[in-house]
Amino acid sequence: MPFFLARLVRRLGSARAWGLPLLIIVTVFLTSWPLMAWAEPAENPIAAVENYWWWFVVTASTVGYGDFFPTTLGGHLVGVYVIVGGIATLTTLFTKIATAIENAKGQRMKGQLDLDLSDHLVILGYTPGRTERLVQELTADGVLPIALCAWDEVTENPLPDHPDHGFVRGDLAEETVLRRAGVHRARRVLVDARDDNEALTLTVAAAHLNHSAHVVVTLRDMVRARNFSYLDRKVQCVQWHSPRMATEELQDPGIAAVYADLMTHGGRNTYSTRLPDALAGTVVGELQTGIGRGFDATLLAVQLDGAVISPGWNSPLPAGAVLYYVGGRRLSAEDIVRSCAR
Repeated sequence: MPFFLARLVRRLGSARAWGLPLLIIVTVFLTSWPLMAWAEPAENPIAAVENYWWWFVVTASTVGYGDFFPTTLGGHLVGVYVIVGGIATLTTLFTKIATAIENAKGQRMKGQLDLDLSDHLVILGYTPGRTERLVQELTADGVLPIALCAWDEVTENPLPDHPDHGFVRGDLAEETVLRRAGVHRARRVLVDARDDNEALTLTVAAAHLNHSAHVVVTLRDMVRARNFSYLDRKVQCVQWHSPRMATEELQDPGIAAVYADLMTHGGRNTYSTRLPDALAGTVVGELQTGIGRGFDATLLAVQLDGAVISPGWNSPLPAGAVLYYVGGRRLSAEDIVRSCAR
C-alpha cells in the first residue's frame, strides 16, 4: 500500500493532473475577491487581505467555520459562487485521482509497473498450476514478499489474490525487465524456466545483475548442472520434477546439496535396519551415541507400527523397530550391538 500511494502521488505530481483543478480554484479566487469587496460594506472585515484567503479556503472546502461571513445579498451570491467553484475543483481532482488509481491498478495487473521491493524473492518463469503451488508453499514457510516474472504471453497477474506479491511481464532475459522486478535488490532468485536452455539464459541474466543473491534453478536434466557451476558455484540446481526441493532450498540454502550427497553413490548414504533383539528397550540417546562414536553414523528416524517418527532422546526403542540412519557404510546387527556395549 505505501508503494501504491507513493506511485499515485508521483503521478498526480505532474502538471497535467493538477492543471485543471488549479485553474478552476485560482480563477474563482481572483474573481470572487473583488466581487466580495464590492458587495460588502467597508466595516465587514471579510474582504481584508489577511481574512479573505482564510474565508475562501473554508468556504470552498464547504467547512464553513463562520468566523467571517457576508452580510449582504451580493455577498451571499459571491459565497454561493465560491462554494460551487470549490465543489467543481474537488470533483475534478477526485475524478483525476480515481482515474489514476484505476490506471495504476490496470498497469499493476498487467505487470507494467516497477516494483519497489528489496530483500525479496524473484521467481523467473510461470507455469500454470505449478507456480501457484510453489508460491503457496513459499508463503506458508514465510518467504515474503515475492515478485513473479512472466513472459509476455501471460497478459495479467495470475496471482491476483496475493496483493503482497508483485508481478512483472516481458522478456525475462532483458535487463530492463529484470530491474523492474528488482532482481538487483533481491535476496533470492528462483529460475523456473520452460526448458533447461532458457534456464541457463535467465540465470546468466540474473547473475549479471545480482552476484550476491541465492540463485536456485530447476532443471529437467540434472547433468546440465555443471554448466551452471561454470557461471557461479553458488548457483544451486534442483530437479524440476521436485518443486518441494526448490522451496526447501530457497528457505534453507544448501539443503539441496545435502540431499544430493545422500543420494550419490560413494558418499554418506542412508540405510535402514531392524533393531537387534538384544537392544530392545534401549533408549534413543544411547543408540545415537553408540553408532555415532563407533561408526560416525547419525540416526534419522525410527519406524514403529508402520509410522516413521523422530523419537525423543530418552524414548525407549521396542523390539521390531526399524532404524533409518546416515553413515559411510551399512551397519550389521553385530556392529550396532557392539557400539552400544562400549
